[in-house]
Amino acid sequence: MILTLGNGQSFDTETDLTAVERHVLQKLFLWKSMATSVEEFRKKKEEALQKGWNQSGPIRESEAIQAIARDLEEKVILRLHEEKGLS
Repeated sequence: MILTLGNGQSFDTETDLTAVERHVLQKLFLWKSMATSVEEFRKKKEEALQKGWNQSGPIRESEAIQAIARDLEEKVILRLHEEKGLS
């Protein structure tokens, strides 16, 4: 899957991320929609990085996952602002 970020940067999840990073990314996609605050999204990201995948243990946050996570964080902020505006 090709991800294009808000800044125009693109990543191919097949070649730019490891299997463990793709697993973390799946969790981040879920939390992008469910987090009730930016802080909660950040906390869930850190938890996912610490747990890793399939007993892998903590994983190092690559530049690719950092950039993608920043982009998703911005989307969380936008979603929360939009939700507040509708209240």
